[in-house]
Amino acid sequence: MHDIRLVRDDPAAFDAALARRGVAPSSDALVANDERRRALLTDLQTAQARRNEASKAIGAAKGRKDEATAAALMAEVAGLKERMPQLEAEAATLQATLDETLATLPNLPLADVPQGADEEDNQLVHERGHRPTFDFAVKEHDAIGPALGLDFETGVAIAGARFTLVRGAMARLNRALGQFGLDVLTRDHGYEEVVPPLLVKGEAMFGTGQLPKFAEDLFRTTDDRWLIPTAEVSLTNIVREKILSASDLPLRFTALTACFRSEAGAAGRDTRGFIRQHQFEKAEMVSIVEPDRSEEEHERMTAAAEDVLTRLGLPFRRMKLCTGDMGFTAARTYDLEVWLPGQGRYREISSCSTCTDFQARRMNARYRPEGEKATRFVHTLNGSGLVVGRMIVAILENYQQADGSVWVPEVLQPYLGGLNRLEPK
Repeated sequence: MHDIRLVRDDPAAFDAALARRGVAPSSDALVANDERRRALLTDLQTAQARRNEASKAIGAAKGRKDEATAAALMAEVAGLKERMPQLEAEAATLQATLDETLATLPNLPLADVPQGADEEDNQLVHERGHRPTFDFAVKEHDAIGPALGLDFETGVAIAGARFTLVRGAMARLNRALGQFGLDVLTRDHGYEEVVPPLLVKGEAMFGTGQLPKFAEDLFRTTDDRWLIPTAEVSLTNIVREKILSASDLPLRFTALTACFRSEAGAAGRDTRGFIRQHQFEKAEMVSIVEPDRSEEEHERMTAAAEDVLTRLGLPFRRMKLCTGDMGFTAARTYDLEVWLPGQGRYREISSCSTCTDFQARRMNARYRPEGEKATRFVHTLNGSGLVVGRMIVAILENYQQADGSVWVPEVLQPYLGGLNRLEPK
């Protein structure tokens, strides 16, 4: 959500920032509605003051037995009482229109975000690790996985397209990856582990920006709750409607949860294999910080996600997303893309974003700086610490062997009882 005062103070800059994201100018309509709303509120205040003044004057007139003046004043008060609700209703309507428009506009990109239309315009920051070499024809994960326990056919039979039954060795690897991710994030990077609700209210989805714009990409229950598409929703809303003290910050949360996405806008993309599922598990990171710490925190969070990949021995690169490829709430996003030998290309495996105060305004999440009476909005950040399904894909393709077996990364072996190799059935 944007601060209407910033739009009012510099409408040209606001429109220019929206244009970088391919959004049409909006400041003229926003400012016009805001000016009309403020004029109505001024009229309402004036009417309230005059009503109070006239009400007192009625008593004085009656005390003087000036019935004509008292009658005129009473008529004026009656007219004011009739007009004031109309002013209130019109102002409320304009406020709702203003809020509705602001709620549909994306966050403004930070100055260093590259201009661009799509992923082709993203900017390489760095590459890490070494791509493996093979002396046999490499396979994609969906050719390797079924013999190890990725049961695509049964998953579809039970639940439909984009669902997979994970069993046997793959189920053990799935569990090991989730536990490993939580351990790294909590023990080595200072995130507090949370077990959050998987079902949330609509206002929680609004607070983190999924609603109203992306309702079709979500699953909704019959009692008007929503299945979380990411634990970012639950974790960020921990500070909803709260005023924190500066000493409370930073807050860093992580949770390993199931995530649910209808992927309504992704028809035809990755329908084969384990990449784009309606249900998947992810260890999410969320940080709540003071505004002057969000730049540093964004680097810290992304480094934590990179640490997970480095420990697993997976080659990856960091990309700074361009204006046309960023998510709705992001002011800057780093994507980590892992090398997939079977596909012969890099694919996104983690995404870390700073949202500045965009989500905080929607949630009314604030803090009080030391020694100050006024409150300020916090900054929020979120990132994928470890997306289990995509990490399985990366391990299968990077650690595959000619006989169909897959080596287990060394850091995961203790979680698998010392098992160092997954053998096909």
